Amino acid sequence: MNMPFPAPIIRARDAADPVLVGGKAASLAALTSAGFDVPPFVVLTTRFFDDMRRPANIASLFPGAEKFAVRSSACDEDGAANSHAGQYLSILNVEPDQIVAAALRVRGSGREDNVELYRAARGVGGTGSAPAVIVQEMVAARVAGVAFSADPVTGRRDRVFISAIAGLGDRLVGGEEDGETYVVIKGTPCRIERAPDDPRVLSDADVAAVTDLACKVEATQACPQDIEWAFEGDRLFLLQARPITTPLRPSAIADPLVTVFDNSNIVESYPGMVSPLTFSFAQYAYARVYVAFVRLLGVPRATVERNRAVFENMLGRVEGRVYYKLDNWYRALSLLPGYRLNRSFMETMMGLDEPLPVGVFDHLGAPPARGLAFLGEVFRICGAALGIVAAAVRLPLTRRDFQARLAQALSQSEFAVIDALPPTGLAALYRRIEADLLDRWDAPLVNDFLCMIAFGMSRKLLERWTGEEGRSLHNSYLIGQGDIISAEPAQRIRRMAELLKQEPSLVALLASGDGTKIAPDSALAAEIASYVQKFGDRCAEELKLESATLVEDPTPLYRAIAGAATAQTAHAPERVDAEVLIAQRLSNRPFRRFLAMAVLQYARKRVRDRENLRFERTRIFGRARRVFVALGVQFRALGLIDDPRDIFLLTVEECLGAVEGGGVDHDLRALAALRKTEMDAARQKTDPPGRLIVAGAAVLVDSAAKASAPAPTGASRRGVGCSAGQVTARGRVITDPRGQSLQPGEVLVARHTDPGWIALFTNASAIIVERGSLLSHSAIVARELGIPCVVGVKDATRWVRDGELLRVDGGAGVVEKIDG
Repeated sequence: MNMPFPAPIIRARDAADPVLVGGKAASLAALTSAGFDVPPFVVLTTRFFDDMRRPANIASLFPGAEKFAVRSSACDEDGAANSHAGQYLSILNVEPDQIVAAALRVRGSGREDNVELYRAARGVGGTGSAPAVIVQEMVAARVAGVAFSADPVTGRRDRVFISAIAGLGDRLVGGEEDGETYVVIKGTPCRIERAPDDPRVLSDADVAAVTDLACKVEATQACPQDIEWAFEGDRLFLLQARPITTPLRPSAIADPLVTVFDNSNIVESYPGMVSPLTFSFAQYAYARVYVAFVRLLGVPRATVERNRAVFENMLGRVEGRVYYKLDNWYRALSLLPGYRLNRSFMETMMGLDEPLPVGVFDHLGAPPARGLAFLGEVFRICGAALGIVAAAVRLPLTRRDFQARLAQALSQSEFAVIDALPPTGLAALYRRIEADLLDRWDAPLVNDFLCMIAFGMSRKLLERWTGEEGRSLHNSYLIGQGDIISAEPAQRIRRMAELLKQEPSLVALLASGDGTKIAPDSALAAEIASYVQKFGDRCAEELKLESATLVEDPTPLYRAIAGAATAQTAHAPERVDAEVLIAQRLSNRPFRRFLAMAVLQYARKRVRDRENLRFERTRIFGRARRVFVALGVQFRALGLIDDPRDIFLLTVEECLGAVEGGGVDHDLRALAALRKTEMDAARQKTDPPGRLIVAGAAVLVDSAAKASAPAPTGASRRGVGCSAGQVTARGRVITDPRGQSLQPGEVLVARHTDPGWIALFTNASAIIVERGSLLSHSAIVARELGIPCVVGVKDATRWVRDGELLRVDGGAGVVEKIDG
């Protein structure tokens, strides 16, 4: 359907679309509609500046107005995540005949260097699109200023901070003058807690009016607000409002009570809503794994014990979603030798989407060592390096021991009769999983660490020695190997699809998820049974204990087989002999060739073992899931909970405490009901932002403080090319692989993927993922299947609309929208 071409000038009542009029104008329009006294305004859109037939007299739209304010309104300006405060030009007291000239200057300010630097610092990148321009009736202010509806330092919600200055507020907002500051305690009536010794610009009645305005805007917007206001006589105008995007001032950022919640990377493992049981299970596992990690790198046991609380709190949960607690990650990192040197390594390893605010956690760790202390630090670093070398040498033995423990733990005879075990037997079985595996997670930990080192080192060597081609050669050599278990499900599904083609009457049934008509003695039934026996614990969101596995619901597998059977053409994996090409590029440098291949071969083994050991992790999680599912049945039979799946609403400690006698709360039914209500309420909200910062008690975190930004625009996006090839096809945004389908030949667009998405991979002509890296599951499986793949395409699921024609270049990492 053709959309009407936007008007060059949009009045306030129609300025609802932030993509068209920018974030500031859309916000002002919403505030006007909500009944706030906002000065009249219009918006000059892109069409106005593209059309040379501009109205000669914009001032005629404002009967009686003598002066005007001309301000920017970019798509992401005044957004919850990035306000762009002070980055664009604003011009006040503009004469009627100078409006167009002023508007051109304001629009041009969107291309200034400061905007690019601001966006880079916030992890946004680029200069963004040129802003729309607001033309607003000027307020002849006797006094103006800003107000925060919550304490911008501590986050306390019981007070309002007001800064005021006589006349226009631009000198205050621009930092040229300090103005007068008032701190007000909210209430009826409000109470001024602190004011200037000799207040001159605001009366008590003025303070009460501004406080009331700030509180009403906060209530309307459902989150703390930073507002600009002005009095013209006794009339109070609201000039601007936006969420408080920087709740911490520099003086408070170094406060040890600062908590930074960040979901970079971890959202791939624990996407969306996560049950209390899964969260408590993950929290326990992370604590044990990272204690082992710092011990591996030479941190004394006594130091680890003193910081036990840090390791017990590596994760946080906000509105049912899992986050890293970055403050504790940095505290743990600061215990390592050479903290100032290895901090950037951890940030890369965790895949942080945006840099931390300047000054956050810089106080952690010892100051730079000098003299003998510096020598001691060098010895500590050398000791850690020797420990890593020793761990690398021992890795084959460590891996063999781990797999022996794994085989023994997973072959416990109790699993064969798990449904008949009493609660005490189930608790004992889980405790053995903890002791034998979760508390001794040595092989995966060492291998992952060595994989990171070898991957980064080998990539840098190839890029340095073979130029721009080095990245693609590195990709081809490391990911294009056939002995990675993550590729096996796709290969098996295609084999089953060939068998299904021999029984065409079953294709439609399997596509609908119905496998009841498959002959029990057929080759297809045998293949499906074999697949489920090996990969039955693999499912979408497989690390969440509440996720239904293929054993419980084989529907996704049936649909994947049917999709592969109806696909037009199988994608032949694109293969290049990277080893031969590398040898050719370094033929005249034999030492470099030898060193590059040695490091690459080692990195390739670590990548392979990383994926294969992660499959073993899936099996462990699957056994833990079976224990708790059986425990849920037992608790239901004992009348402790209403439904077996209510077990997922309890924590591990509460489940085991009820059996072992260490529980604090005995009314598990009430606990489950309370948490179900909380999760249902959280599920109705949009996902919180990827980064949340709170000072003081973490309970003060306000996820609503950053509302969703406008959908990204533009004709192309760039990410990380992971699997070469070019495809032009229709895009399909998939948010839930269990309830949505992909037609053969469509481009799969997702926020993240995991092994449970294999059912959709078999139909995809290309894959675009918002998150991930060359070592992510998407990259590895796409490479094995020969499907072009680009990961790290920020906001891809909001940028692409279903059915849009896309051109995907999996080698260059570029995605383009094609007209038509």
